[in-house]
Amino acid sequence: MNTVQKASRATRAFFLLCGIGAASWAPMVPFAQTRLALDEGQLGVVLLCLGVGSTLTMPLAGWITHRHGSRVVVPISGALICVAVPLLAFAPSTIALAATLALFGAALGMLDVSMNAHAVEVERLHGRPLMSGFHALYSVGGLAAPPAMSALLGAGLPLVACAMVIAAFLLATVATQSRHLLAPVGDRSATRSMFSRPPTMAVLIGLLCLVLFLAEGAMLDWGAVLLYSRRGVALSRAGLGYSAFSIAMVVGRLLGDRVTAALGPTRIVRLGSLIAAAGFVLATALPWAATSLVGFVLIGVGASNVVPVLFSAAGRLPGSAPGLSIATVTTFGYAGMLAGPALIGMAAHAINLPVALGGVAALLVAVSASASIVRRAP
Repeated sequence: MNTVQKASRATRAFFLLCGIGAASWAPMVPFAQTRLALDEGQLGVVLLCLGVGSTLTMPLAGWITHRHGSRVVVPISGALICVAVPLLAFAPSTIALAATLALFGAALGMLDVSMNAHAVEVERLHGRPLMSGFHALYSVGGLAAPPAMSALLGAGLPLVACAMVIAAFLLATVATQSRHLLAPVGDRSATRSMFSRPPTMAVLIGLLCLVLFLAEGAMLDWGAVLLYSRRGVALSRAGLGYSAFSIAMVVGRLLGDRVTAALGPTRIVRLGSLIAAAGFVLATALPWAATSLVGFVLIGVGASNVVPVLFSAAGRLPGSAPGLSIATVTTFGYAGMLAGPALIGMAAHAINLPVALGGVAALLVAVSASASIVRRAP
């Protein structure tokens, strides 16, 4: 196995690590709420610290990645995730939990930026699309972590022990794969301050990412609500909607590199956004649970490869270091993930939930119309 192949394998491993690390927090949330006696409002404020930590750290992560290379930033951020996961399981106070979530979010944000910058370089050296496959491993990690944690809890392990098992697995990944990451090449001097205005093309690609992340956040936060409140699905089964979306996204990404090679990035953005938009229309316009589930599958299939293509395009922008451009795009994306569901909630309160979710379809059509942006990246 040559150096580039080893780097590709290591990149996949860190995408998997990031997905597992991020999703391992989800089963811990009710434990933290009970342990600290938090009501819903207090919990919501504490949970916001994760997103704030991620979003505020991403510009810094891009700047550090540009200066020192992904080979430095990826292992450090991966190790910080390994430290944070057990701390989340036994944070003894609300302030401690908020601080740990901010650290956890910062580590996830740093890893997200640096591993995507590394993925762009690996893809360039391979000379063919690889980004969808990398992002597929992140999605696989997100699907695998909650049932793995549940299985450990079901075996009788205390929460802290479960978290330490997950952290040990992640630490083993950091220890074995870091040496295979590519060494930085070229001029690493910081031509931009991290507070400089980002390139216009990076901002435009970031806005497209914002819409796609908003759509994903809508599925996470509102898909089950739609099935339960509008389609008559039992509360215990309402989560099937997000499961259908997630599985469709994983399958789409596993096949995505070959599809991208066949169709090209512009068509992926144009057609994928339209398929996702059609999924939102189908899920919200027809009154049956079955059609809503089909709509969720279409959203997953359509959206699955648009974000990887956009990240790849951002990393190839002329005149801008990959880490800096990807930091801009990722920050926009996370902003969509964080703020989008809240905006949908306000729109749903003012009008109704199906119409609010249907508005996401209009935004996705706008992304489709803007697909030529990725053509400008060489």
